[in-house]
Parts: sequence; structure tokens; C-alpha cells
Amino acid sequence: MSTFVIDGRTYDCVIHTLLNFRNVCRGYTVELKDETEHYNALELSDNFNRKLAEEVDEKTGRIMEIQQKTILGMAQMVESRDLSTGGHIKRTSEVVRIFSEKLLKSDMGFDPAFLECVIRSAPMHDLGKIGVDDAVLRKQGKFTDEEYEKMKKHSEIGAVMVRKILTGVEEERFVEIAANIAHYHHEKVNGKGYPCGLAGDDIPVEARIMALADVFDALVSKRCYKESFSFDKAFEIIKADSGSHFDAKLAEIFQQCRPELEEFYSVEKSSESTE
Repeated sequence: MSTFVIDGRTYDCVIHTLLNFRNVCRGYTVELKDETEHYNALELSDNFNRKLAEEVDEKTGRIMEIQQKTILGMAQMVESRDLSTGGHIKRTSEVVRIFSEKLLKSDMGFDPAFLECVIRSAPMHDLGKIGVDDAVLRKQGKFTDEEYEKMKKHSEIGAVMVRKILTGVEEERFVEIAANIAHYHHEKVNGKGYPCGLAGDDIPVEARIMALADVFDALVSKRCYKESFSFDKAFEIIKADSGSHFDAKLAEIFQQCRPELEEFYSVEKSSESTE
């Protein structure tokens, strides 16, 4: 069967074989069926489905954007209570983005969708600080051992909060990645981090990625208890702690981000000085 369009009308053409009593072909008949209305209906249906799919995609994207802005707003609200880390959420999120772009081009075989989840999760890494007492969180100066133990609880609190906020409204994979980042970004590959003392590959790779961004920003930013370190000093520390604090392969690739990171922090400092 073939389909033809003649003078704006659509026809199905069916060729039938005529056989005699010996089953030998004696000729053919050609049947033309005007199916214009049928094909018009199919086209209308296809157009409707296509438009509906586009609208669903648009609304889904809008919902995801609102969710991300809501989460970022919550994270920034939490950060506003911490007098020592102003702008940390914004900066680490950008560091993770820069780092992820470099990882995507590396030979480590990262899935782009996975790295996109890591980037989206980065603003939530310190969400658990909402459960830390103001007396500790807003302290200007070094923590006592007791205060430090209270501060360390933010990673476990954060993982619980992330799961409660995201479960049921986000894909399970994203929820898991976001919770892992909040929970384990203070772990060290030598097993001397917190809260669980995980080591090596037992630390989820998304948390190992976040650890580099988190520590790097702490090094190059001024805090109430320290001045900002130079880029030379910060990258020296990252290199020295490779294989002990940080995943060695990830730290090696992170070093390659230096030009982009210097440019980003230079723009940030210029922006802060004009505000």
C-alpha cells in the first residue's frame, strides 16, 4: 500500500493481485481510498501531542527552576546566620560548576547527568547548619572542642533535611547525590574526617568533589579567624593534602581549574568592592 496526495486530497493506494484457479496471476486491480479526513485527524493529533509535550517540558523546567531557587534561598538564609562564611554558598556552587566542567572533559568517565546533579546539589551542602545553635554558629573566633563537636553535627542534620525536602518531588538519584554531599563532604580519604570516618572510595564521589570546592573556598576567603590565602598557597595546600584529605585523581584535575577559578574570584572581589 502506498499513499499519494492529489489536488490536496490524500489517497491510500492498494494493489490487489488477481489469481486464476491454478493460483496464477492473471492481472491486478488498483484501489484508491480517499483517506484525507483520517490523515488530517492524525496530523491534528500529532500537533496537539507535540504542543502538549512542549508545554509539559516548559512547565517542568519552570517548576525545577522554582525548586532550585527555593532551595538556594533556604541555604542563603542558613548562611546569613553564620557570620564567618558570607557568600560561601554562591562561591562554592560556582567552584563546583567549574570543576564539573573540567571533570566532564577528563578521562574519569563521568556521566554529564550525574555532574549536573552535583552542581544542583552544591548549594545544599551546609543546609544542616540550621540545626546548630546560634551561640556556636555565630561565634567570632576559634571553636572549643565542645563547640566543634556541635558544629560537626551539621553534616548529619543536613542529610536528613535534604531527604525530607526533596523526597517525592525529585528523582531518587538526585536525592541520593544531594544527601551524600551534605552528609559526607567533610570526610577525608585517609579516614580522619567526619561524621563517619569513611575512607577512600567508601566516600561517595560527589562528596569528594564537594570537599575540594568547600575547602578551596575556605582557603582563599577571609574568615573571622584567618585572612584569605593566596592562590599559590591554596593550591599548595590542595596538592599537599592530595591522597590524605582529598581524592588524589580529583585533586589533580582540580589543579587544572586554576585559570577559571582565578578569573571567577577576581570578578567576585571586584563586585564586592563596588557594592
